[in-house]
Amino acid sequence: MSYQFEGTLTKMESEHGSPVSYRLLLGDQRLDINSMIGRHLRLEYLQQVICQGCGRPSKKSFGQGYCYPCFRDLPQCDSCMMKPETCHFDAGTCRDEGWAQEVCMHDHIVYLANSSSLKVGITRISQVPVRWIDQGATQALPIFRVSNRRLSGLVEVIFKQHVSDRTSWQAMLKGAPQPLNLREEAQRLFSLCGESLAELEREQGIQRMVRLDGAEPFEFQYPVSRHPLKVKAFNLDKDPSVSGVLEGVKGQYLLFDTGVLNVRKYSGYKVGLSVEQD
Repeated sequence: MSYQFEGTLTKMESEHGSPVSYRLLLGDQRLDINSMIGRHLRLEYLQQVICQGCGRPSKKSFGQGYCYPCFRDLPQCDSCMMKPETCHFDAGTCRDEGWAQEVCMHDHIVYLANSSSLKVGITRISQVPVRWIDQGATQALPIFRVSNRRLSGLVEVIFKQHVSDRTSWQAMLKGAPQPLNLREEAQRLFSLCGESLAELEREQGIQRMVRLDGAEPFEFQYPVSRHPLKVKAFNLDKDPSVSGVLEGVKGQYLLFDTGVLNVRKYSGYKVGLSVEQD
């Protein structure tokens, strides 16, 4: 079967606007996916995974687009990327110290966001506001700027005693959550966590943790014509064909009238795409 577009999926590009604008990446092709909303699309998994680390074909995807050797060995696939407070750079066991110096040893933001409900999270300062868009947040507020990834994880652990670090992706896709006053939520959490934060400042040095009391909140709108009442996720490994009318894009999900597709989950998958013409 021939397709209008063909290539390897990677995480969608996004740009903050009203609404957020998205580009679907297929190899070196960057497709304006917003303009396809309302059209019938057919996306087919072509039974090949290209590793996002080494570029070699792989029978299976590990860690969202890697072959097993890269998943086992690359620093971006280490467990400390999911749990930054467990960073082992200082122990001398980092998988790639050069990579860590470029990625982890720079300023990070600790933030509050409203995606399905209130949550706390961390991100590299260079990923603001993309990180919040990827999560489908409707609101976000930076609350701390810290000097490295491990320290951001330690701050997050303190806040996680009182607020979740998770997003319910099903609830996020069903529509916008109730608006929150994130500044008031931040003040509430500062009061609850004050003693633990002060202890961490004494250990790490106050100059490495800057509280962002004057930060402006962010708000996001997404290009969605209709949210699903029930969320059914496509699984390309079980059913390689996705077909339906594209009704929106939110987070890293394509919302069809027949189900939703997590694009980031299928990074490295080679696919063909056909778009119904006007």
